[in-house]
Amino acid sequence: MKLEGTGIEGLVVDIKPLTELMERNGFILGGSWDYERVTYDYKLNAPEKNITYYIRIQGFALEGDVDSGDAVVRLMKPLLGRHYYPHGVEYGHQEGFSENIIHKAKSLVSKVSEPAKQYHSQVPEHVVLDKLKKWAEENENQEVLQKVEELSNNPERR
Repeated sequence: MKLEGTGIEGLVVDIKPLTELMERNGFILGGSWDYERVTYDYKLNAPEKNITYYIRIQGFALEGDVDSGDAVVRLMKPLLGRHYYPHGVEYGHQEGFSENIIHKAKSLVSKVSEPAKQYHSQVPEHVVLDKLKKWAEENENQEVLQKVEELSNNPERR
């Protein structure tokens, strides 16, 4: 089921601080990432025996590659799912999520959505420099290209 009103949907965040934030709060970078998509999962044990729920926060790269760690990611609406052994996780409303589990899931997502907002829409320096370098090369502007190289190689700016 989609978790509404968590404040995380639509945030645009650099993947490095996003992954650090997620891992500090118990979300694991899923093995299902590729060059353009990323998934963070949180395992939520239920009070009922042999039931496990998962919170999934997904995103897709607007810039860069997820696997190389230079992506700028737009986050999607988080999902709450119930795991069925050995078939996998189901995310539909028909799974009968209790109000308590929904509230707990939203609370866990808000723990990452509020801090993630500080990074929202901040385009990382490396993305700006890469675009500027590409423009300078295409327009054969040596002055701008030289300045971009200086900024890129300056260890104080890293």
